[in-house]
Formats: sequence, C-alpha cells, structure tokens
Amino acid sequence: MNIYIDLLDRLIATPSTSRSEDATARLLEDFLRSQGVSDVQRLHNNVWARCAAWDDSKPTLLLNSHHDTVRPSTAYTRDPFAPTHESGRIYGLGSNDAGASLVGLVATFLHYYDTVLPFNLLLALTAEEEVTGLQGSRALIPYLLSLPLGGRLEGALVGEPTRMQCAVAERGLLVFDGVAHGKAGHAARDEGINALYLALDDIRRLRDYRFERESALLGPIKVSVTQIEAGTQHNVVPAECRFVVDVRTTDAYTNEEVVSLLQQAVVSSTFKPRSTHIRASAIADDHPLVRTACQLGIPRFTSPTTSDQSQMPFPSIKMGPGDSARSHMADEWVGEQEVIDGIDRYIAFIAALARYY
Repeated sequence: MNIYIDLLDRLIATPSTSRSEDATARLLEDFLRSQGVSDVQRLHNNVWARCAAWDDSKPTLLLNSHHDTVRPSTAYTRDPFAPTHESGRIYGLGSNDAGASLVGLVATFLHYYDTVLPFNLLLALTAEEEVTGLQGSRALIPYLLSLPLGGRLEGALVGEPTRMQCAVAERGLLVFDGVAHGKAGHAARDEGINALYLALDDIRRLRDYRFERESALLGPIKVSVTQIEAGTQHNVVPAECRFVVDVRTTDAYTNEEVVSLLQQAVVSSTFKPRSTHIRASAIADDHPLVRTACQLGIPRFTSPTTSDQSQMPFPSIKMGPGDSARSHMADEWVGEQEVIDGIDRYIAFIAALARYY
C-alpha cells in the first residue's frame, strides 16, 4: 500500500477531535522521524519541521494543514474511526477534511526534503483548526514568526479540500453579541420601555449599514442578524433583548475597523465582538503562488469557508484534494485517486513555483 494512504488510514483510526489531538501529533512526529526528518519540533499539538536544505538567506514557504477533526455526526452509518476502502473511496472521519491534504503536503515536504530549492520549505501540521483554538495556529504562527526564520516567511500553501483548485481569498468572521436594555412594565398599560423595539431599531441600522470600501476579490462585507431573544411572558414588556450578529469580513477593512464602525452604527444596544482573530485573507495576482497557479491552469476562486489562513499575516493560497462539500458530513470520504493525484500535483506545483524565484 502507498505509505501516504497508509498514513491517512492511521490518522482516521486515531481520534483527534479539536483540543484532543495528542495521539495524532505523536503519530505524525514518529512518521516524520521514520522518514528521515532529523529535527521534528512540537508546540502543544502542532508538529513542525524544516527541510534539510535549509538556508537562512532564502525566503520560506510554509506548507500547512491540520490534523484535528470535528466531532462525528450522529448520522454516521459507519464507524467514523474505522478507515474503510470501498469502490475507490476511503471512508472515515477526517479523510477529506483535512487528512488527504495533510498527507499530500507531508509527501511533498519529504519529496523535496533534501532538494536545494530557491526557497526553504517549512512544514506545519496544526491542531485546533476546526475551533480556531488558542493552542493551534493561533499559537504556532506567532511562535514561528518570533524565530529568525519568521522574518522571511513570504507565503503559505494551506491544505484544505478544494478539489485542487486555488482559493486566493477567504472571508474573515466576527460574531457580535448585542443587548438592548429597556424597562419592564405591564403590557396592558402604557408603561415600561420595550427593549425588543430598541433592539429592532439597532437591527434595522445594521441591516441598512453600508461600508464605503469593497474588496476586489471578496466583494462587500456581509452583516447578518442570526439570533434574537427577549421576553419572559406575554403580558410583560421585556426589559432586555439579546441578539447575535454574524459578520463576514473582507480584506477591505481590518477586523478592528469593522468593530469600530458597527459599534458606532448601533445606538441603543451594547454591541461587543466575541473575538477579532478570524481575519480575512487575500493574495495579490502578481504573487508567485498565484502566478504559478495561472501557469499550471489551476482554477482560482474565493472561498466561503475559513481556515488557518485567518492566522497568517503573510500571503497564502488554499488548495488540496477532496471537496469542501464533503466536510463535516456523515460518512465522510475522499477518493483514493484524489489523494494520489493530489500528491503529484502538489509536487508539480512546487517545481513550477521554484521558477519564479
């Protein structure tokens, strides 16, 4: 059996839901060492390594994918942790998202491990991607950037299931909690201040808000009110109304700018983001990563989903075997040939990229 198909099987068979990836981290450390990688490093459950032909004077390309998974859906009809090969498919949790991409990038890193390229290769296999956790790429990327190599990190190839198409941008995410405060009163009498009406006024302001700048790649920022809750019983004017707003950000504004602008737009409610760390990503058309995709005839698109790209303050693309439509579904699968072809195409991509340096 192909050693990378075998590695994918072993990853599927090793439970690694977000924040519980210790076993797959050990598995990946052991595999890399067994393949001759001399300096395998680990930060929390993130595993990383530098190529043998490392040269401090050269720029660095990051090869990144994640080994954590979501929790298996209750709709599974198969054992999610039993890798099953059937009719050319590999079934199992994490097979598609993002096991196929991860083993593909591991294969690519090992293929070029001793090769002198015009750039260094840095492999980063991250944890907690599915929950954007504090000990995943949010910890590893700043750590790598703090090392001497960090200042020359000039790009990243992020492995996610994209049918080997090239995602050149992805939206960021802000989730706001809004609270309107009124005054309770009896609904039958003209008393109290209805917090629900105050909230609806602010929701209307958010619905109608338009940002001046628009991203060339991602279009306008999307603001959607997705939850609302108020009241205790039919005859009491509600003193409080809570609502949740989902905001899909773009590279036209920083997350902090979006927070400031929307907080100014709201009049009657407190309006606070849960976090600001899931940032939009976009890469210029003339970057070598994009030029390589164009040269190879790889279709480009903007991605509706988030990834570890949100933590990267340097240019990146997202590309990998499998299909995002299969992610997080019951009876998740990836085609065996998709994995094999993905490895070949990753290797060809690096060879073509080298000609731009």
